[in-house]
Amino acid sequence: MEKLIIATRASNLALWQAYYIKERIETSFPGVTVELNEITSKGDKILDKPLALIGGKGHFTKELEDEMLEGNADLAVHSLKDVPTYIPEGLELCAITQRQDQSDVLLSHTYKSLDELPQGATVGTTSLRRRMQLLEKRPDLKVKELRGNVNTRLRKLKEGQYDAIILAYIGLHRLDLLKDIPYVEKLDFFIPPMGQAALGIEIVSSNDRVREIAMSLNDENTFICTKVERDFVSVIGAGCSAPVAVNATIDNEAQTITARAMLGYPDGTHILHKTLSAPLNESDILGDQLAQSMIEEGALDILEQAEKIAFKDEMPERL
Repeated sequence: MEKLIIATRASNLALWQAYYIKERIETSFPGVTVELNEITSKGDKILDKPLALIGGKGHFTKELEDEMLEGNADLAVHSLKDVPTYIPEGLELCAITQRQDQSDVLLSHTYKSLDELPQGATVGTTSLRRRMQLLEKRPDLKVKELRGNVNTRLRKLKEGQYDAIILAYIGLHRLDLLKDIPYVEKLDFFIPPMGQAALGIEIVSSNDRVREIAMSLNDENTFICTKVERDFVSVIGAGCSAPVAVNATIDNEAQTITARAMLGYPDGTHILHKTLSAPLNESDILGDQLAQSMIEEGALDILEQAEKIAFKDEMPERL
C-alpha cells in the first residue's frame, strides 16, 4: 500500500479541507493511503495582534512548507487565499481545486443586514480588504479587530462584543455553522481576495508521483483564474494582508476572461477600481496588465501609505 502524508494546519477548517483532499485521493487512487501531519502554525498561535503585524498570512503556510522540505510530508493543503505568491525553492503549487462560493457574509444576532446597522455600529473583521470595502460604503461604522478561530469569532459575536462580524461564507458552510446565526447577509458588492474559496495543493517538486496524484485534483478554469489573481498581487507587490481585492472570472461561451480589482486605504478612502478583459488564450498576461494599469494610476503610493496608516494605533512590531 502506497502512503502519502498531507501537512495541514490543526484548525477545524484546515482539517476539514485536508480530510476532503484525503478522501478524494483515496477514492481516485485505491492503492494509496493518506495520513495527516497536523501542525499548529504561528498564525494560529498569536491571536492578540493583527495578521499584518506578525508578517501576514504567510505564517499560516511556512511551517507546512518546512515539514515538506524536511521530508515529513509529501504535500500540503492550503486555503489558497493564505498562500503568498512566493513559493520556496524545492516546492511548487501544482494544483487548485474547483472554486466554490467566494462570498463574504455579514453575520449578526441583532440586525438583518448591512443597511440596518445603526450609525456607529461595531463590525468585526481581521481583513484590511474587508475593512476598506465596508468603510467605502458605510464610513460611519466602527471597525474592530477580530482574531481567533471561527468558533471563537462566532462566540464573541454572540456575547455582544460586536454588532456584526464579516467572515468568508465558504468556511462557515463547510463547518455547518451558518444554522446558528440569526441573520446572514452575503455582501455581493465585495470583491474577494486572490484565491478565495479554492484549495491550493503544494508539493515537493522532485516527486513526480505526488504531482501525478495532485494534478487529479486540479480544476483548469480555477487554475487559470487564480493564476491571474496571483500574478496581479505579485506584480503590484501586495502582501496577503494588504487592502487589495482581485477576482477573475471566465465566460466559457465567449471564451473571455475578466479580472476586476480594487485597492485603497483601509479607512475606505483613496480607492482605485479597475476591470480588464481579454481572450481566454491571453490569460497569462492579464494579471500583469491589470497591475501595471493600476500602478500607472498611483497604486504603489496608495499601498505604501495604506500600510503606514493601517495599524497606526498598534505597536509596529514584527514577530
